[in-house]
Amino acid sequence: MKNRKTILFSAALSAVLFVSFIISSQEPWNPFQLMEPRNLAEILSDPGQPQPLIISIGPSGLIKGAVAANPAKEKENLEKLRAMLVKEPKDRNLVIYCGCCPFKDCPNIRPAFTLLNQMGFKNHKLLNLSQNLKVNWIDKGYPMN
Repeated sequence: MKNRKTILFSAALSAVLFVSFIISSQEPWNPFQLMEPRNLAEILSDPGQPQPLIISIGPSGLIKGAVAANPAKEKENLEKLRAMLVKEPKDRNLVIYCGCCPFKDCPNIRPAFTLLNQMGFKNHKLLNLSQNLKVNWIDKGYPMN
């Protein structure tokens, strides 16, 4: 009986790990490249901390200190993002966000994050606005421009 439970548990764990791998391999970012909104808000509220370059790659409002590259689903805006970043050091702390809709539906985050990967950036993050900018940032009272 105990052996059967161990086998079932191992099989279930393997299935979960396999599904997690498949899902994560479909995104251009890994789980360590997601930044929680509260973490960015804490950085922004502490002038003693190095501030990342924050880039809005969607149509939503601007987080405090962010610059707009506009929706990355449009080729000309993706080129604008490339031009903004071409002279930045590859180890620069970057945070991109969209916030137009839930991640699964967002047309902007994947092309922008893929571009950062292709450009060779090493310290780039995607702000984890899993629902949208209003729910995950504004409603929590985090700073806006």
